[in-house]
Amino acid sequence: MSEEETKVEAAAEAAATDDSTTEEAAPKKKGKKWPIVVGVVAVVLIAAGAGFWVWHEQPSFCNAICHTPMDPYLPTYEAEPGQAAVDKWGNDVEDASGMMAAVHRVEGDTCVSCHVPTIGEQVSEGMNWITGNYYYPLEERDLEQLVEARGIEEDAFCLNESCHNLTRDDLIQTTSKLGQYNPHVAQHGEQTCSNCHKAHRASVNACTQCHSEAYVPDGWLSYQQASKLEVA
Repeated sequence: MSEEETKVEAAAEAAATDDSTTEEAAPKKKGKKWPIVVGVVAVVLIAAGAGFWVWHEQPSFCNAICHTPMDPYLPTYEAEPGQAAVDKWGNDVEDASGMMAAVHRVEGDTCVSCHVPTIGEQVSEGMNWITGNYYYPLEERDLEQLVEARGIEEDAFCLNESCHNLTRDDLIQTTSKLGQYNPHVAQHGEQTCSNCHKAHRASVNACTQCHSEAYVPDGWLSYQQASKLEVA
């Protein structure tokens, strides 16, 4: 074999060795990508989960997925105090200032600021939604029903350190200017907050059931007016 043929054969062997080395190395390079892929997927899932949780805290979530019966309630939350609105039943409200949901929205509260769901409630409501085992429209709930799952006193729904850090005596002093028709004085037995204060419809001065001359705040209704509302 000539010297030139020897060089050609050596070059061919070297090229074959390089190809073999490349083929062996290629899988190793591909194998190093899986931690990156896993990392990217993890970041996406975490970001999506965080975004979902933030949305979960917003009123728009309440009527978008799990709570079909909440559709009529969202407009009562988005209403502007001082302006006309409609209540959860579709009745005209002269001034949304009488609906606690609208007033609390202006103060920065969301649905879950008042409606604090337990894990058990969420699971139960989720199952009821999936099976269609719920009322539409929802029946109005009083404070006893609203705090039942949390196991707290009825007053604690409103009177707590995060919301209205007041006692019953504080309330009496706050509305003392109303004189003999002070609604917070237990003249006829202690009343619950929800007897007068309504979140998704105009609040009602229950005292006017007997005392027509009792003061009715702007946006509120007398007992007689409230009794004439159409309940969807």
